[in-house]
Amino acid sequence: MGRLFAGTPWDRPPTCDRCGKPETECGCPPPVNTPKRLPPETQTARLKLEKRPKGKHVTAISDLDPDGNDLVDLAAKLKARCGSGGTVKDGVIELQGDHLAAAESALKAIGYKTRR
Repeated sequence: MGRLFAGTPWDRPPTCDRCGKPETECGCPPPVNTPKRLPPETQTARLKLEKRPKGKHVTAISDLDPDGNDLVDLAAKLKARCGSGGTVKDGVIELQGDHLAAAESALKAIGYKTRR
C-alpha cells in the first residue's frame, strides 16, 4: 500500500517562503514582528471611578488603543505608582481602589492626555 498523500503538497516537506529551500536546510533569520506603537501624546485616556458590589471602588482607564499600546506594561507601571493591584480586561485598565489623582498624574508624566 502506498502513502496516503503521495504526490500532493502534504507529502512534500515544507519549504521556506524566502529562499525556497526545505525548512530543515533554511538559513534565513526568523522574521521579527515589532508591533506598531502609537505615541502617548496622540492619545487621550478616559479615567473614571466605578463602584462595584460590596462597596468596592475601581479606577478604570479606558479609550486607549489596545493594538497601539502595551496595556499590560502600562498597567504594571500604574499599579506600582498607585501601590495597588489591578488588571487589564477588554482593553480597560482597572486599578483596585480610588486612585484617580495618582493615575492621572502618572499618565500625564508618561505623556498621555487625560479626561475624567
